[in-house]
Amino acid sequence: MLTLIIFIVLLALIFDFINGFHDTANAIATSISTRAMSPRFAVLYAAFLNFVGAMLSSEVAKTVGGSIANPAEIQNGVQVVIAALIAAIFWNLLTWYYGIPSSSSHTLIGALAGAVIAGAGFQSLHMEGFLKIVYILILSPVIAFAVGFIIMFLLKYIILFSGNKSRSKLNRVFRSFQVVSAGLLSFSHGGNDAQKAMGIIVFGLVAGGFQTTLDVPIWVKISAAAAMGLGTSIGGWRIIKTVSKKIMKIEPVNGFAADLSSSIIIQTSTFIGQPLSTTHVITSSIIGTGSVIRFKDVKWGTVGRMIMTWVITIPISMVLAFLVYKVLFSLF
Repeated sequence: MLTLIIFIVLLALIFDFINGFHDTANAIATSISTRAMSPRFAVLYAAFLNFVGAMLSSEVAKTVGGSIANPAEIQNGVQVVIAALIAAIFWNLLTWYYGIPSSSSHTLIGALAGAVIAGAGFQSLHMEGFLKIVYILILSPVIAFAVGFIIMFLLKYIILFSGNKSRSKLNRVFRSFQVVSAGLLSFSHGGNDAQKAMGIIVFGLVAGGFQTTLDVPIWVKISAAAAMGLGTSIGGWRIIKTVSKKIMKIEPVNGFAADLSSSIIIQTSTFIGQPLSTTHVITSSIIGTGSVIRFKDVKWGTVGRMIMTWVITIPISMVLAFLVYKVLFSLF
């Protein structure tokens, strides 16, 4: 059992590491696109603040660890976690390779649900808790689009009423603002996303009988935060390219507005202990802000392909985890 728990921790940290470079684009793509920060500085800046954010909360981890299923009641809970992590890692690597900004959150939640069904039966899935998480995952991009649209709309008219016609001056000002907003978004990302790996480790610890509560041990916090920060320092350049260039041309003002609106939503979700997709939030915020500036310039074909990936991620992850569990169970 101890060997299996060590394996779970290793897989969870690998997932967290991949999540770091997979989702780096969320926090810094807009700043790199507008040249508010150099790519190297932006990645290191995001890595540090991801680490800090990951250390300061644990409510999302408790939600992931206990809302989908009760780990203390699942007989094969350790094997369930292993199957879920293997499936989630596979899907994250596949979407990263093709430069698709899919959701690590959708992947992990779907994979855990699929593995629970495979290992303990459908009745072991806490449908109410699972659906609550799914509802928030679905609703958050819509809210992000709306908040991004509103903030950009307000900024547009503030700029118009100020009488400032100098485009270069405005760009300089908002590039400076972007350094702050990108930092806030990186901090927010760490506070929500790293906790998912913490939650899955705690699930395994409870299932394996190593602890009885969903509290996150300090060593889990430090290791998950470090893995997230290290992964972020690598940089997910394939996805950064998609987010920063293939949705629409990002300018400093809407880059700042997208970062700010995303941070507000992610911080709110973290405060109430609910996981969401930072990928979906920041991408939807960019689309919302871009719709205010030039609706027709948004590359809706790219947006459509991204939405299709978002839609299929949870069911595909569930099926992958179900199959992985069945293969592992038959072997062991």
